[in-house]
Amino acid sequence: MSKKILIINPGSTSTKIGVYEDETQVMEETLRHSTEEIAKYATIYEQKDFRKEVIVGVLKDKGVELSSIDVVVGRGGMLKPISGGTYATTPELLEDLKVGVQGQHASNLGGILAAEIAKEIQVPSYIVDPVVVDELSDVARLSGLPELPRVSIFHALNQKAVAKRYVKECGKAYEDLNLIVVHMGGGVSVGAHKNGKVVDVANALDGDGPFSPERSGGLPSGALMKLCFSGKYTQAEVAKMINGNGGFNAYLGTNDMRDVVKLAQEGDAKAKLVMDAFHYQLCKEIGAMAVVLGGKVDQIILTGGIAYGEVTQKTMTDAVSFLAPVTIYPGEDELLALAQGALRVVNGEEKAMKY
Repeated sequence: MSKKILIINPGSTSTKIGVYEDETQVMEETLRHSTEEIAKYATIYEQKDFRKEVIVGVLKDKGVELSSIDVVVGRGGMLKPISGGTYATTPELLEDLKVGVQGQHASNLGGILAAEIAKEIQVPSYIVDPVVVDELSDVARLSGLPELPRVSIFHALNQKAVAKRYVKECGKAYEDLNLIVVHMGGGVSVGAHKNGKVVDVANALDGDGPFSPERSGGLPSGALMKLCFSGKYTQAEVAKMINGNGGFNAYLGTNDMRDVVKLAQEGDAKAKLVMDAFHYQLCKEIGAMAVVLGGKVDQIILTGGIAYGEVTQKTMTDAVSFLAPVTIYPGEDELLALAQGALRVVNGEEKAMKY
């Protein structure tokens, strides 16, 4: 018997909701919230009732009866570092989402809203593979300075979803394979998936690793130190250079890979250099992750919005296919990934993790 799933994915100025019957989408809506509406609330948690009212109202308008929902799943937020998986929304998890133990972010509301709505209709609720999934090996945590350990914050939901999609399609077990997954969107992350764990990946939230459309990537530390103490910039301004105004934005004033490719193809030498450097850094990181996996790589997976681009597909496949075959899953379907995470638990394929 199919399961009807309500999915809630809050963003800073929107709440994306979906209703699925198993893996089939029945409804998807992006609920926009104006800056003025959001500004009424001093904290993200205080937005809870407002967002819940909007969600329930839209479901009613669309003819979706809450009583027909079998499970509710929310986007995970800035929790303590945890292993990948689907987590029940326990009181401890909800409290840490409320206080934001690793930071305040709209995604913290995902699990909270899911739990509240699920409680009212007496069904289970979960979160799936939040950005704080941390399965790093011990050696990957050392940065060279004890005060600054490497941490794992990355596109865990999509990386895990496409990895599990690949193993399902080839009839193998996630725990039996070594995969390199490359997520390419506004931020990028390259993860080494070793026997079901992401044992090495850069902190994509801080813009580490290769540069991206909006993030600077790893920077020369000495030059960054001098810039920070130059007196020309505030801490907030430097933070924006690293995450928001870095990467393509810094070089070309656009965060759209399609613009970069078009400029390059029209003969813009700077755009071509930036495009080539972007591919170069990602491929270099793939090579590094191949070493992490001892050279035994079963598959390289390219995903995210930029993976739609034919130039990116060809350039990167040509560069890294000597390491392993390349599979491309363009885009990032977060709602489906959340639905699949819940289904794996309710169908008995996985056990729910406890926070």
